[in-house]
Amino acid sequence: MKVIVTGSAGFIGSALVESLQMDDHQVVRLVREERAGGADAVFWNPLSGIPDTSALEGAGAVFHLAGENIVGGRWTAEKKHRIRNSRVIGTRTLAAALSELESRPEVMVCASAVGIYGVNPDVAVTEDSPSGEDWLAQVCVEWESATAPAVDADIRTVFMRMGIVLHPSGGMLKRVLLPFRLGLGGRLGQGTQPMTWITLRDTVSAFRFVSETDSLSGPVNLCAPENSTNIEFTVALGKSLGRPTVLPVPPLAIKLIFGTELASFILGGVFMDVGKLLDSGFTFQDPNLSQAFRCWAKNKF
Repeated sequence: MKVIVTGSAGFIGSALVESLQMDDHQVVRLVREERAGGADAVFWNPLSGIPDTSALEGAGAVFHLAGENIVGGRWTAEKKHRIRNSRVIGTRTLAAALSELESRPEVMVCASAVGIYGVNPDVAVTEDSPSGEDWLAQVCVEWESATAPAVDADIRTVFMRMGIVLHPSGGMLKRVLLPFRLGLGGRLGQGTQPMTWITLRDTVSAFRFVSETDSLSGPVNLCAPENSTNIEFTVALGKSLGRPTVLPVPPLAIKLIFGTELASFILGGVFMDVGKLLDSGFTFQDPNLSQAFRCWAKNKF
């Protein structure tokens, strides 16, 4: 089957492309730089359009993962502008192009984020829970709404509301491994805040699963079914590395490093209920931290 992927060079996108190609799917990568292309690449400008959409005709599924890194630095005005535009305008650009194809895809699986729920650590949110009122939550609402052209064209559309994706090769876990190995790891603030996470292999499997499950559309929560706190994550990682975790990072330091808005996101969060995904038949390979770290330990991180 022909499959379209945006964000194919990223942490999740590259793993998804590898998985699809291993199963002999024809992957068409939408890339932002013509020089980064290849026989399987089609150039696009997320802010203005796709010059030639002919290579997209006849695709069965679209996986949309492109977007500015949310936690890759302080939320300056410029950073917030890039985060919003890369997601909202980029998604609208892609959805509009797909809606105008003669042979449209059956499904569009679009990345979204746990941040849509804002900060509410007291309950486990479901897909029917209200969105938050902070800046990131509102960006996520706009992000999902930007798929409207695809929805209106009867393309089944799924929003994957992801937690933090974990794997030693990239993302957040790669950044914290060195200080933890040096015995400098510790909880963030009080450590009682939700740590909504999922392993990379479960993320890839879930994206593929929802693309193949006709009964799923709209928002789908995506995180490990066993909720964890930051301190539970910290202790589990330290134990797997055989290192102490006795140096907490105080809230003030986090605010000084990341700014008040991003610090609130890091020190807050929500627990997510993944009943919708489980009820549809999906099986997690790594349902809890113990299983995840056991798997990575075998590969010696």
